[in-house]
Amino acid sequence: MAKFYDALEARDQQEREAAQFAALREVLGHAKATAPYWREALAQFDCDAVVTDRAALARLPVLRKSELPERQERTPPFGGLATRPASGFRRVYLSPGPIAEPETDAPHWHFERALHAAGIGAEDVVANCFAYHMTPAGIMFDHACAGVGATVFPAGIGNTDQQVEAIERLGITAYIGTPDFLRTILEKADAKGVDTGAVKKALVTGGPLFPALRDWYAARGIEVRQCYGTAELGLIAYETTPGDGLVTSEQAIVEIVRPGTGDPVAEGEVGEVVVTTFNPAYPLIRLATGDLSAIMPGQSPCGRTAPRLRGWMGRADQTTKVRGMFVHPAQVARTVKPYPEIGRARLVVRETEGRDSLTLEVESAQQGDGLAQRLGEALRAECRLRGEVVFHPPGSLPNDGKVIDDQRDIAV
Repeated sequence: MAKFYDALEARDQQEREAAQFAALREVLGHAKATAPYWREALAQFDCDAVVTDRAALARLPVLRKSELPERQERTPPFGGLATRPASGFRRVYLSPGPIAEPETDAPHWHFERALHAAGIGAEDVVANCFAYHMTPAGIMFDHACAGVGATVFPAGIGNTDQQVEAIERLGITAYIGTPDFLRTILEKADAKGVDTGAVKKALVTGGPLFPALRDWYAARGIEVRQCYGTAELGLIAYETTPGDGLVTSEQAIVEIVRPGTGDPVAEGEVGEVVVTTFNPAYPLIRLATGDLSAIMPGQSPCGRTAPRLRGWMGRADQTTKVRGMFVHPAQVARTVKPYPEIGRARLVVRETEGRDSLTLEVESAQQGDGLAQRLGEALRAECRLRGEVVFHPPGSLPNDGKVIDDQRDIAV
């Protein structure tokens, strides 16, 4: 098997950025001309001329995945984001949320790279243990297996007795599914006395791959790789070398932004994953996934040159309720945005003897000129709640992506 899926994975980063932004400008122009949502959202932007780099991209609005169900309910089926009607797609799906997703006539999920990095190819018979109905996961990976020449057993979810039988009768050599379901199958096979030694490779997603579980598979001679993607976007990033992060997809521009905003953070800073893809039929520009991660410094030891994510690090939606009022990360971000001298900031919610308290903790080397008072007033204006302001030295708050840190023992 070749080291890389294709030459794109080893190209110079400047070459990659130039090609991706050229593709993006074409998609933006098409989206603005044909999709109602994008026509309105991009009305004030000359996308063909100005979106030439990441700084320009960061000026475009963020579309939050959490908003899709409401948008689609108002404008069915795709919220005005698609550039063709539902009848113009090969398949349509309904994922939990509920969120409607289309499948175009050309492959657009791009999980082939993740399979190749996991060593899965033409010599493999793969048990695809994702569902093949209602939601797209099964078909997503079925397409990818065809792309790398692998044979697919469309196993779906559950039915562990039949899964065990298939391993023995069909000569299954690789697995695709959630991290823990393979263990369930293998333990069932052990109980039945079925030899599963032919299974040597696995690509997992849809849940955390804990180190102990990876070690359990390794002890059985199974190499496991992870990937990260969504039904709307397809592949976002994939693991090549365990412990060295996830290489971002060649078919996506991945940003990390401060939760509640569209503002990119520095390399290494934890924030929300925002993804732009180049699907002309279903353009998704700056889709905020709601997941937390960070860009790792340097290049992957595997030789791929795309940026790397540290992996899934939690959820960005930290909305909470305090004294009967909902408080959102965007409100905290707006409170501190006028003050460039402030680094990280978080709103800490505590409870003492049944009473909630708020503390706005900020990193700043400057504390004069009534900064604490102004921040307190801004917090009250944004959230309609009073709170104390506490200063910390630059770089001292945890780099965990938290904008709201609810430390109360009982949810309200």
